[in-house]
Formats: sequence, C-alpha cells, structure tokens
Amino acid sequence: MKPETENVIDVRGLRYRYPDGTLALDGIDFRLHAGECAAVFGANGSGKTTFVMHLNGLLRGEGSIEVCGLRIDGSAKADTLAAVRARVGLVFQNSEEQLFMPTVLADVAFGVANMGLSSENAARKAKEALEQVGMAGAAEKAPYHLSAGEKRRVAIAGVLAMQPDILVLDEPTTSLDPPGQRELLQLLRRLPQAKILVTHDVDFAAALAARAVFFERGRIAGDGEIHSIIEQFHWSRGSE
Repeated sequence: MKPETENVIDVRGLRYRYPDGTLALDGIDFRLHAGECAAVFGANGSGKTTFVMHLNGLLRGEGSIEVCGLRIDGSAKADTLAAVRARVGLVFQNSEEQLFMPTVLADVAFGVANMGLSSENAARKAKEALEQVGMAGAAEKAPYHLSAGEKRRVAIAGVLAMQPDILVLDEPTTSLDPPGQRELLQLLRRLPQAKILVTHDVDFAAALAARAVFFERGRIAGDGEIHSIIEQFHWSRGSE
C-alpha cells in the first residue's frame, strides 16, 4: 500500500462526450489519498458512473488521469492499462455480472489467473481473499446458491485477489437487507484500500466515508466533509 499522504488518484480537467454528443463530464478535478474513503453522490445522469469508468481506462476522455503514478490517456498502451486495472478494483452494482464460473473459488481466481499466475498460485490467492471476506466455507459452492450479501462479498473477494490499491463500489447496498448491509459495512471498514463509494445510500456512506463529492451536470459541485455535503445539497437516502 502507498503511504497515506500520497495521492492514489489524481484527476485534472477530465472531460468526456458520448458519441451521441452528450457532454457527460465537463472539467472534473478529483484527488484521493491512499487509505481514504470518499462517497460520490449525485442524481442519475450526473456523471458519476462515467467518471469511475475512466479510473481504470474503460472510458478515456480529455484531461489528465493518474492512478498510482500511472498515467491514463489516449496513448496508454495495453500493459499500462492492465497495470491500472490491477490497482483499481471495480465492484459492480449487480454482483452477478462478476460471478459466472461454476464455483465460488473459480470465480475469485479468474482475474488473477488472467494476470498470468499458475492455477495453483491463483487458487491460493483466491482462498486468501475468500478468508478475508469471511467466505472461505463457500469455495466449492455454485455462486447462484448464494444470498445477495454473500454474492457481494464474493465479488469483492474477486477484486481483492488482485491486491488492488483502490476499491470502487457502485451502489454497494443494492439488494442487501439490513443484516447484509451491516456485514458489508463491517467488511469494508476492515479493508485498508482507498475506497470510492458511488451511492444514493447516505446512511451507509456516512458510516464509512469522512468525505463526499457531489456530481451535478457533469461537474463536481461540492467536495468536502460528508455531513456538510449532505446538508449543502439537501441529499437524503434515495434522493434523485
């Protein structure tokens, strides 16, 4: 892990226009320190998801993006993008998008195996990640037999097996009942990685993050202490 005084993400002047002409990001400046947790609020269509898709090169717009000292731009080569994607772990809103192998262990090992590790080393890292999220006992289960909360933890394990510096979680509480949300909160509190939470769930975000940014029409309209941002933008659970 990086020292907590260093930026693991440094975004300056990021702009992105979709092929249909929609300007989705209009000059985003954002920095995240090692070990920091920041919530990202904003209405649907405000640019939140477009923004986080730039952090591992899934989208590439104009401006400057550095992740753990690696620069992402239009000329970034495949090996640079692979290195960035190993450092930024994306956990999607629908965990089933990340679970498609016959067993939990195979799912968690999939990403690290694709990095060129032997099957034995990939399985070892997968088992360590499952231990980390409290799902070691489910290694040989089929993913579709898991509860929503268990699927979310397995999806996180698949990301953790890559040993990322940053976790990006898109609406992490979707489909989770209150016990599942509490278990997820306890898990995320234990993890040392820097975190970005894209969420409408203010209570969950405030329990985990000290800072929030508020997206509005492709720009960051506010960046500061989370309760101040919630009050400033009159943001509440489920706001749109």
